[in-house]
Amino acid sequence: MSYTRVGVVTGANKGIGLAIVRNLALQYPKSPLNNGPLLIYLTARDKGRGEAALQALHEDAQLIKAKSLVGEGGLSDIKYHTLDIADTNSIKAFAEHLKTSHGDGIDFVINNAGIAMQGFDSNVVKTTLRCNYYGTLEASNEFLPLIKDGGRLVNVASMTGKLNKYSDAVRDRFLVSKSVSDTSKLMEDFQAAVDAGNEKEQGWPSAGYAVSKAGVIGMTKAIAAAEKAKGSKVLINSCCPGYVKTDMTRGGGAKTPDEGAQTPVMLALGDFGDRTGLFWQHERPIEW
Repeated sequence: MSYTRVGVVTGANKGIGLAIVRNLALQYPKSPLNNGPLLIYLTARDKGRGEAALQALHEDAQLIKAKSLVGEGGLSDIKYHTLDIADTNSIKAFAEHLKTSHGDGIDFVINNAGIAMQGFDSNVVKTTLRCNYYGTLEASNEFLPLIKDGGRLVNVASMTGKLNKYSDAVRDRFLVSKSVSDTSKLMEDFQAAVDAGNEKEQGWPSAGYAVSKAGVIGMTKAIAAAEKAKGSKVLINSCCPGYVKTDMTRGGGAKTPDEGAQTPVMLALGDFGDRTGLFWQHERPIEW
């Protein structure tokens, strides 16, 4: 089957990622991007869980009722592909698959994959940054050249990445950062402060997940500015899905996964002008 649109969702075997795939399939027919069949890659680290998620979507009552999937006469096809954003080789292998299979390019990537570990120490921070910040950065760098002009790159961040938990000096460093290197240096300095056991004295919160998501927001802004300066038409934004009831929040949360999916789906499929490099929540830009 040939497709006129191709999209990717990382970390999509459960929670918000799975809900994003569902809502892409549901909302695509009425979206401004609809010009024919859409292929959505549901990616996850674990093949068994990814394929189980795919099967669940094919049995999903709402998708069946809406006749969203190609097997039901709809426009959306969903395929599983292995991807671990904490593994450089995995990212490169998937990027190569996309190049080979979709030579004309792809239309959007939603980088949703991430981890939230319990506890706080140097190893927790290192592991969290490797996946949430550096993994998202590597995935962005590998997939961005494959995205067609007018396409979208969406990096899922969090309200925990807002800058109200930092000293004035650290917050100002985030706000004046102009490049990915600037943001990566902040991540390095945070890791060094945690290793030394004096992150609070240096103006950082003792929260690896929160700092990793601040890094995602800053890095996304820097990538968007660089691409815009080159004349690229790809819209590059980060967003917070909200406090969603998932395994990651350990059953907490005020939103359902479907509600949490709305902002990333809007940034992938919706019409919001040419706004890029912004941080979004509740389907609108917010202050960092």
